[in-house]
Amino acid sequence: MDTENGTLLTEFILTGLTYQPEWQISLFLVFLVIYLITIVGNLGLIALICNDPKLHIPMYLFLGSLAFVDNWISCTVTPKMLVNFLAKSKMISLSECMTQLFSFAFSATTECFLLATMAYDRYVAICKPLFYPVIMTNRLCIQLLLLSFVGGILHALIHIGFLFRLTFCNSNIIHHFYCDILPLFKISCTDPSINVLMVFIFSGSIQVFTIVTVLVSYALVLFTILKKKSLQSIRKAFSTCGAHLLSVSLYYGSLLFMYVRPGSAQADDQDMMDSLFYAVIIPLLNPIIYSLRNKKVTDSLAKMFRRNV
Repeated sequence: MDTENGTLLTEFILTGLTYQPEWQISLFLVFLVIYLITIVGNLGLIALICNDPKLHIPMYLFLGSLAFVDNWISCTVTPKMLVNFLAKSKMISLSECMTQLFSFAFSATTECFLLATMAYDRYVAICKPLFYPVIMTNRLCIQLLLLSFVGGILHALIHIGFLFRLTFCNSNIIHHFYCDILPLFKISCTDPSINVLMVFIFSGSIQVFTIVTVLVSYALVLFTILKKKSLQSIRKAFSTCGAHLLSVSLYYGSLLFMYVRPGSAQADDQDMMDSLFYAVIIPLLNPIIYSLRNKKVTDSLAKMFRRNV
């Protein structure tokens, strides 16, 4: 099928992280190890939460959901990247590209909502401890989880729907290691202004809403902690919230750096590094952060090892 600008393209080339052939095997091995540790770490955390009745509370329900989403992100991006390190052809079809983009947009958006939900949960637990069982009921927890996942699906569908108005007829080279929405805009023959506006409105609104929820929740938590007289209570509160704050800072930091930087060749390379951080490295770090800094998780892990040894 032809247009005024040429033949419509239905296949793309992912350039990947490097053009240097001598680096491909080394990078393949590094990211294979990262991928395996990520999958085992997150599945292990989910199994730990499921098998320990003491962890059957809202905080760990949300944490298990976060581990599931982290695994989803990793499985969406890393396998194709690993294949491209070794394959001569780095082609990806339009349908595969759209599927990967939908899967990534869904999981990334869901993670934003989950991080906000976890912040609200910590606010209720620390600022309103006596009302915690009344407020954070099983019904509310399930509703918050459903809203997070449904919000992720709807947000992904919006961008996929608007992507179908774009045509690709000149360049089929995507300067990235997976199909991300911004690199697709850059090679489109159709004016992507409407799509960019949709990203600004919906992605921007979701990020602002979830970031504000996190900041307000932890500002109130900090205010409550500083009013406490007990040093033990202060340490316990900081221990509980520290892991979540670290995870939130890493995740939102990389997202904000990526979307506020002006476009340039150097910015494209930096965007790819930021994407690598939040799509590959953060899913690796989250189970480590939440395991090492959470006494209940470490106690449950130690108990499991003692039982199986």
